[in-house]
Amino acid sequence: MRDPYEILGLKPDAGNAEVKAAYRRLAKRLHPDAMSEGNAARQQARFQEVTAAYNQLKDDAARRRYEAERRAAAGVARASAFEETMRGGATEHPVSEDIFSELFEGIRSAGKRVFRARGDDQTYHLTVSFLDAANGARKRVRLAAGKMLDVNVPAGIDDGNQIRLRGQGGAGHGGAEAGDALVTVAIDPHPHFRREGRDIHLTVPVSLPEAVLGARVDVPTISGPVSLSVPAGSNSGTRLRLKGRGIAAEGGTPGDQYVTLTLVLPEPPDEALQDFAATWTAGAKHNPRKDFSDS
Repeated sequence: MRDPYEILGLKPDAGNAEVKAAYRRLAKRLHPDAMSEGNAARQQARFQEVTAAYNQLKDDAARRRYEAERRAAAGVARASAFEETMRGGATEHPVSEDIFSELFEGIRSAGKRVFRARGDDQTYHLTVSFLDAANGARKRVRLAAGKMLDVNVPAGIDDGNQIRLRGQGGAGHGGAEAGDALVTVAIDPHPHFRREGRDIHLTVPVSLPEAVLGARVDVPTISGPVSLSVPAGSNSGTRLRLKGRGIAAEGGTPGDQYVTLTLVLPEPPDEALQDFAATWTAGAKHNPRKDFSDS
């Protein structure tokens, strides 16, 4: 692998904040949503390279581990080169050859132990719909080298949560286990539903007769439409609850759905309604803004 500092466009003395800033800048440019179809595979490979480099330098502990591995690799390489040089004079120094062979075998073995390290975690992104996030779904993700994998999106997942796919990251070193794939989930907003915790909020328009006289109206929920009773005399802002119609996250009690009514008059205004309003004595005396006079 290339020098991680070079991959991130940094100098070896760059601080942790500079490493993070460089990674965010490159990750944004290489994000899957910004990929062109003809360049997707190469851009994905570049994204993986940048992520692996960041994982090697992201904090002081990771950087110390990288520097130790780099020094060990350089030491093993120098030892191997020196051993080859000594082997060239084996006919004149057979005893020396045996001694150095044992020495360098020990160095190589130590080097192998140093290089036994878990593979890097690799980061991916997955965008799902509001309803898939609320109810759970099975989605397909493209991993490194074009590998496709089905992912279970749990019901109730939040925007920005990660799904961990164990063993699907970078290969381990020296026989160690592979890293994980970390899939960050982004949720598309819904045109009508809004989420607060496990509760769902929805604004439903009602007509004047429905609000004044009461009615049963069909309203959508995340699991399908249900019939809702609108009480007589309802007003804009009246809030009704559909118990248990919210998000049923794994291992928890389902939330509720709250429906806020909003009164919608016909467009253009009905002439009969205009005539009624003009002659409605009680309506003329009604002052819906009386509370403003106290402020």
